Amino acid sequence: MRKRVADLPRGLVFLWVFLFAVWLVINASVELPVVASGALVSLVLSWIFVRRTDVWRIEMTPGKALHFLAYTGVFCVEMVKANIEMIRYVYAPRIDIRPGIVKINVRLRSPIGRVALANSIALTPGSLVMDITDDAMFIHWLDVKTTDPEKATGMIAGPFEKHLGAVFG
Repeated sequence: MRKRVADLPRGLVFLWVFLFAVWLVINASVELPVVASGALVSLVLSWIFVRRTDVWRIEMTPGKALHFLAYTGVFCVEMVKANIEMIRYVYAPRIDIRPGIVKINVRLRSPIGRVALANSIALTPGSLVMDITDDAMFIHWLDVKTTDPEKATGMIAGPFEKHLGAVFG
């Protein structure tokens, strides 16, 4: 049994757990057919992705797992804050926004880390990733608070980058 686990492609278990968790959240059910089909579909997709690319070959350690959980919590908090901000804009008697495009610096090196950061930014209301080039992302920000790349990086990507960097590099 020990030899078989070692022979599994690196990252397969991590990706399978991640996809299976997403499946369970989307389906909101723990009935046997839903769980069984989710486990199977997640395993097949994980196998395909891990065999075809090195992107998902992530070595999972307890520290990385804790950072991923922390990232999940930070993402939820940022999502709630962004939604409250959107409610404020919608119900304000006068819309006072300054939309624009800002450049932020990306410190993450791995492709999957950059994708996770871009998705985190795009999923929080009020911001949208328009382009990723070299070490920069260009973000359409509904209410531009600063155009300084360092300050904008701290405000937009700062909450996510620390944990994503620890998990994905």
